[in-house]
Amino acid sequence: MALLSQVGPSHCIRSENIIRCTVGRGAFFNINNMEASKTKGTCISFPSLPSNSTKTMQSLHSDSAGVWYKRGHRSIVHASPPTEDAVIATEPLTKEDLVGYLASGCKTKEKWRIGTEHEKFGFEIKTLQPMKYEQIAELLNGISERFDWDKIMEGDNIIGLKQGKQSISLEPGGQFELSGAPLETLHQTCAEVNSHLYQVKAVAEEMGIGFLGIGFQPKWEIKDIPIMPKGRYEIMRNYMPKVGSLGLDMMFRTCTVQVNLDFSSEADMIRKFRAGLALQPIATALFANSPFTEGKPNGYLSMRSHIWTDTDNNRAGMLPFVFDDSFGFEQYVDYALDVPMYFVYRKKKYIDCTGMSFRDFMSGKLPPLPGELPTFNDWENHLTTIFPEVRLKRYLEMRGADGGPWRRLCALPAFWVGILYDEVSLQNVIDLIADWTPEERQMLRNKVPRSGLKTPFRDGFLRHVAEDVVKLAKDGLERRGFKETGFLNEVAEVVRTGVTPAEKLLDMYHGKWGQSVDPVFEELLY
Repeated sequence: MALLSQVGPSHCIRSENIIRCTVGRGAFFNINNMEASKTKGTCISFPSLPSNSTKTMQSLHSDSAGVWYKRGHRSIVHASPPTEDAVIATEPLTKEDLVGYLASGCKTKEKWRIGTEHEKFGFEIKTLQPMKYEQIAELLNGISERFDWDKIMEGDNIIGLKQGKQSISLEPGGQFELSGAPLETLHQTCAEVNSHLYQVKAVAEEMGIGFLGIGFQPKWEIKDIPIMPKGRYEIMRNYMPKVGSLGLDMMFRTCTVQVNLDFSSEADMIRKFRAGLALQPIATALFANSPFTEGKPNGYLSMRSHIWTDTDNNRAGMLPFVFDDSFGFEQYVDYALDVPMYFVYRKKKYIDCTGMSFRDFMSGKLPPLPGELPTFNDWENHLTTIFPEVRLKRYLEMRGADGGPWRRLCALPAFWVGILYDEVSLQNVIDLIADWTPEERQMLRNKVPRSGLKTPFRDGFLRHVAEDVVKLAKDGLERRGFKETGFLNEVAEVVRTGVTPAEKLLDMYHGKWGQSVDPVFEELLY
């Protein structure tokens, strides 16, 4: 039975399965079950949110997704993420609510954390063929049993794992993704990567499976890639060809590494967002690692980055409005509301809402769900279907880098932490980019996937700007005082030589590999 408690302007509904908080205008925020045990008897409040009224609530759904079932000592999590709201607002969400949701991410500096996500391609070592779903399921089950991860299920299919604040998920073509816990230092981040790769390899090697750290599938065609049994991906697969020519390549043949970082205020978010967008092409160049398609050079250093230019321009790109004087949380909400929807998740099923308007949903006019109003989980899910070079949730995601081998998985967060988490380096970047025009930023976005650090920029080349930026990142890490500068060695070498990872691969392809891409599976094997 759910209990309702009130603490000041905030409300909690508490049951043994889930805790929900309302703040102000019915702003329901989820604390999943992994966290519920830690927050029992407490209420989380978000002081940055408006608190002028509260909305009434209906009862908990007994079949709500996100409910955990114990089997032995291990948990089964059903269809999460995304989840359904266990608490349903009976009044419409307002734009003010959605702005407050983003604003609730503001944290004081001592609470800033580093969250790293990386994807990799699994393949059969003997044949180099992509892993089939049955092999992936065996691998997930093996990791769960051996290393005590909780299973995430969609119907009868295992689609991921969760342990503490870490999760393992599957991208559309079976790309294996670790979404790391929010951690304080880069040493912890790299240790997490090490632990994950050890666990994956311990099970995978017994199965004859290897993992490849690269940004684009170098050998196989789309028809050779298995399709994961996840409802949202079926909807995306049907929709992508309608809005761009490369969406299916994005889904099935790309891998990335990204870092998620915090902000202290709206003003801090704006500065970091602008720095991240302007410098994202530099990150793309430094980490460029996808020069092959179907066994041959594709003409790009980062094919993965190029693919995003014709995936779905309604939800991708460089977001020039972020540099407008009026930009803030509200303007991002306006943008997100106008991005066409993909789906709504109800009763453990994905409902196809492709091309429809979240604004209509907020008015109860979504055609597949007439009269039904969105929850914060619907809004949260919608935000995950937007794919700009930097993405705003309750934190900022840096999304411009290709997947790569182990050392580069640690270098990517080091690059951005050194710039964005140090006030001096961040201000130096803001000064550096202050007179870059929208046309220049877009030019870099368009040309870097092909020419990398050799992209002409003003009176020189992008490499010269990258040298300055990497120095700022190193200085920022030194000032943090955690002895983290060694994690930048990989990118420092790239700017020193001017040779990107992709160019090294191309040299080997044309040289000792004898124009075969097969050796890349050994060269970039985790």
